[in-house]
Amino acid sequence: MNKALSIILLIIIPVNMIAQQQPEVFQTLSFGSIKPTGWLKEQMQKDINGFVGNLDLLVPELINDPIYGESRLQKNSKAKDLGNLKAGDVAGDEQYKWWNSETQSNWWDGYMRNVFLLDDKNGIEKVNHYVASILATQDEDGYIGIYDVELRYKFNSENGELWSKASLYRGLLAYYEFTHDEKVFKAVTRAVENVMQNYPIHASSPFSSGTSFNGGVSHGLTFTDVLERMYFHTQDEKYRQYALFLYQDFSNTYQSEADVQLKNILNPTYKLKSHGVHTFEHIRALIIAAYTDSNMEIDNALKTYLDRIKQATTLSGGAIGDEWIAERHSDATHTGYEYCSLQELLDSYCLLFQKTGNAETGDLIENTFYNAAQGSRNPQHSCIAYLKTDNSYEMLGSKNGEIEPDRKQTRYKYSPAHQDVAVCCNPNAGRISPYFIQNSWMKENEKTLVATLLMPNIVETTLNGTKISIENITHYPYENSFTFKIQLEKNMPLTLKIRKPIWVQNILTSEKYTIENDFIVINRTFMTSDEIQLSFSTDVVVKVDPNGAHYFSYGALLYAKPILAEEIAGKVYGNEFTDFTYKPQDISKYAFAKKHKSVYKNGIIKTQLINLKRNKKETVELIPFGKTILRQTTF
Repeated sequence: MNKALSIILLIIIPVNMIAQQQPEVFQTLSFGSIKPTGWLKEQMQKDINGFVGNLDLLVPELINDPIYGESRLQKNSKAKDLGNLKAGDVAGDEQYKWWNSETQSNWWDGYMRNVFLLDDKNGIEKVNHYVASILATQDEDGYIGIYDVELRYKFNSENGELWSKASLYRGLLAYYEFTHDEKVFKAVTRAVENVMQNYPIHASSPFSSGTSFNGGVSHGLTFTDVLERMYFHTQDEKYRQYALFLYQDFSNTYQSEADVQLKNILNPTYKLKSHGVHTFEHIRALIIAAYTDSNMEIDNALKTYLDRIKQATTLSGGAIGDEWIAERHSDATHTGYEYCSLQELLDSYCLLFQKTGNAETGDLIENTFYNAAQGSRNPQHSCIAYLKTDNSYEMLGSKNGEIEPDRKQTRYKYSPAHQDVAVCCNPNAGRISPYFIQNSWMKENEKTLVATLLMPNIVETTLNGTKISIENITHYPYENSFTFKIQLEKNMPLTLKIRKPIWVQNILTSEKYTIENDFIVINRTFMTSDEIQLSFSTDVVVKVDPNGAHYFSYGALLYAKPILAEEIAGKVYGNEFTDFTYKPQDISKYAFAKKHKSVYKNGIIKTQLINLKRNKKETVELIPFGKTILRQTTF
């Protein structure tokens, strides 16, 4: 072979054979750049006045445990009594040692984000004291965590080393983004460096922990969230390379929650089986790996994993796992979803949306928030369901009356804490709205701002150094009209992109626009005070789920037939907060009528369904899924 030709081939062949690193379409904004308005702000204020703002008073022994400071775990530390019923749990005592770190760190993460977005002065002062107390626990070598010197980084069994750090550092980084307090960012930087030094890249195995249940170790893969945000702030590639290393080590070690391991994803016969919240939070680690490594295998694995996730998601956006997925596909009656999983799936889809710019992902995010998450809140009291089903025929502890012989199931009820199970879903319920809001606007470049998710909010940022403020005035998703009020420092050309939801039939606006990849693109010179008005038209849509059942939607909302229920008060926390269960007063079930007339008016769908008890067609009213407690959703 000609020498010159061989040199050319050596150059060309690798370029053709190796996949190029994928470009990222959008850029996220710093936390605090986007704030809620309208009904969403009102709901968050109710949460702060309710269980989200008072969880530290409801379960003080969990939230106030100084596990990161004077009560760090030592060799002789005992498992803590968390006040939960352990019958049927697979976790051993080791999990109960680190559990308070998850409870309190996730709660503080959500609490601080809420009070900052609501400008709650008392809450902000409380957060300031908390952050100062955490920074005071940092050791000279940078360590911030829950283990004493004799234990840290020296594990061969279940532990919460990385998980306790991930849940804490996510909140600290949000605090830094809002306050710009450099000492907090410096502390987190030193703490992350301490991890990277003690678990050196490609020369250690952070996820090696024996062959027993290791849920806390598996949760630790979310430390990639912290690394991704560190990359956002520094653009230092070492953070993403370390995140890739963590995913690779996770894939090559024993894990009891192994759905995301590369070998399992690439196995065409493998079915999702793990604890749901692990399966859904681990999407983010796989996304980061795919966008760090120019490896077609990981890229294909991400596509495969996302397909499996969709099969494990109910029509409301509910991420099934009650609490394990157990090789099942979603079912409106027989598969429940955990509130923790709703937050983790939403957060994962937000990262995916930022990377891909795929408008369909925005629809998935809105579906999870506006339907499954809203439908797991109690519309009358400050409490949430730990587990919920799309067809919710009763909420008396068990899943629609099903009996689990190995445990006393209590998760299917509404509670401000759920301490009898685990105080994990309620802290995550405080996180979901701020995370949803933070991803509602993104930049495509320094000339283009993108309304990725639709909701009442206001964004303040800069484009090419020029301050810009846009308020989205809307009652969406309960109405489908929008006024974008725009404030600029000076008249300037600007491109605004607004995601067009998949259900939109027509766009009504006086603006000149084009459609690009399901985004409405408006490109013109905007005045210092300007506005865009638009609305979407749609109609009642009847779809069929994978099990052959029919369901109704209008716009972004799923609709259901509410079931009249008797409310039963349970455990009381203080004087204001109570557990509630619900017993149906009418057990009639309905079937789909082929010849039906479905009409939407004033937030209600009127249609005809067959009453199976009477075997007769009746006119019924369906209301938004998120405003129901007991309900029939599929027919």
